Amino acid sequence: MKLIFKILITAALVLLISHIMPGVHVAGFTTALFVAIVLGLLNIFIKPILVIFTLPVTILTLGLFLLVINALIILLCTNIVGGFKVDSFWIALLFSIILSLLQSIMNGILGEGK
Repeated sequence: MKLIFKILITAALVLLISHIMPGVHVAGFTTALFVAIVLGLLNIFIKPILVIFTLPVTILTLGLFLLVINALIILLCTNIVGGFKVDSFWIALLFSIILSLLQSIMNGILGEGK
């Protein structure tokens, strides 16, 4: 039940960010729901592989390269989900930062960070 709730919150946040931020386009809530699911799957399966391959660069940049990996995951999601488009790498980077911050805030409000 918690997983479904987290997916719904992420979908709502994706939709909210797309309305506020120029350069992020989401067709509707159903598309945002698919974006949330695909982002979750990419973060589970693809992101750890990218982190391992880029570990020297991540260490050299004191972890800031993880932001680049997050942006690449967002861009990969745009290629998988139809109706979801991010205009550029920099917008994907900003989108991933905002989404991560809002997810952390929502987890803190809802008490799921414990």
